[in-house]
Amino acid sequence: MDLYQKVADKLNELGIKYELVEHPPALTTEQADEFIEGIEGVRTKTMFLTDRKKREFYLVIMDDTKRMDMDLFKEIVGKKVKMASENSLMEKMGLPAGVVSPFGLLNNEDHDITVYFDKEIMDEEKMSFHPNTNEKTIFISTQDLLRYLDDIGYEYHIEEL
Repeated sequence: MDLYQKVADKLNELGIKYELVEHPPALTTEQADEFIEGIEGVRTKTMFLTDRKKREFYLVIMDDTKRMDMDLFKEIVGKKVKMASENSLMEKMGLPAGVVSPFGLLNNEDHDITVYFDKEIMDEEKMSFHPNTNEKTIFISTQDLLRYLDDIGYEYHIEEL
């Protein structure tokens, strides 16, 4: 089963409606934004982070125009963090670089990734993500995204990032 189909099947199983936009491969958030111009919803970026010893993993979701304050995040989680390697991303979520999203959690067999949302985007009605491929973008309601995370057994934290 392809990676996108796994996402579509899960959302359909949960009765979650979403808007799908198919487009050429988007290699940057700026490029992805061009393909989805005019559609309502916050454009997100999702970062996959780890601690120095690669024992703790974090999925951080925020507005794609905002810069990540790594020092602030270090205070929140209580340890120094860095971007996880492409190898770690493939090992933990079965994804190549450039398509990280909460939908990759479907592939996390160890169930060992902690999810963090930037508080600033939580009042948005919809969010956009690549559904495990950079050739599609999904717009999903924020409430349905949280319901999806609950269903697959992931707690999430909402913090000012």
